[in-house]
Amino acid sequence: MIRTTTRSLARIMIRSACLSLAIATGTLVVNGTALRAQEVQAVASPQLASEEPALYEMLAALGIYDIIALMSTENIQGGIDLEPQLFPGVGGAAWQAAVTRLHQGNRMAVLFEEAFDRDGMTPEQVAAVHDFATSDVGQRLVSGEIAARQAFLDPDEVSAATEEFLTAVAENDPRIGLLREFNDINGLVERNVIGALNLRLAFYRGLIDGGAFDNEVPEGLMLSEVWSQEAEVREMTIEWLYGYQLRAYAEASEADLRAYMELAGSEAGRAVNNALFNAFDAMLTTLSYELGAAAAPFIAGEDT
Repeated sequence: MIRTTTRSLARIMIRSACLSLAIATGTLVVNGTALRAQEVQAVASPQLASEEPALYEMLAALGIYDIIALMSTENIQGGIDLEPQLFPGVGGAAWQAAVTRLHQGNRMAVLFEEAFDRDGMTPEQVAAVHDFATSDVGQRLVSGEIAARQAFLDPDEVSAATEEFLTAVAENDPRIGLLREFNDINGLVERNVIGALNLRLAFYRGLIDGGAFDNEVPEGLMLSEVWSQEAEVREMTIEWLYGYQLRAYAEASEADLRAYMELAGSEAGRAVNNALFNAFDAMLTTLSYELGAAAAPFIAGEDT
């Protein structure tokens, strides 16, 4: 079963998106389903807002809660779309309810905040990132990131952006060199690839712990299976990431992006970036494991 799930998961566990401070977030790429903007529900975070208002304001200025709301919509539809690939005609309303419960936006925000290292940066570093995010340049960049991510709810937009990237590479578009420099500074490709592989491993562990298979699956087999997907994951990550960035920063100047790079390379930028990456990694690993565990009874044919 691990082998048969590989292709099913190939496009739904890519670590994607260069977002605020070049953070990585996970996305479920919905096959053939355009998700409407009105389906995206706002995310609330009363706890962090009251306990750490400065930190909350920084995250809000970076568009983190907007992105989590979009991820909720992506993940719900993407999880539902797993049914015909993994257990056709078996899940129905019960599977839809399980997927929706796991990926409620407010729940995802809580998972993110619980994993966020509040002590990983100084108040001065939080203030520095907040100041950049609320500046004219910062708002231009963040707005572009959110708009591009929302557009990517439509898989046709993702395909078009990928074609734009491939054309830009073939034509030696100078934007690609600038984005490559940007991604190298932030380690985006490597972090996204490793993240995607870890999410697949978490999903498989959820399947196994949930009883999807009659026989025990050795850890070494899982690791070998996941690592065998590295080249495929890398290719898809690069195409998604650069296509996304071409859309997100279409209105940004080279000076804007270089200001972004300067922030990302600063102590404040590195501290916040690491905290964001780690929090999203923890949130998404939990969700991937839970999704596998939720799918296991349907695969095993148990009553749910």
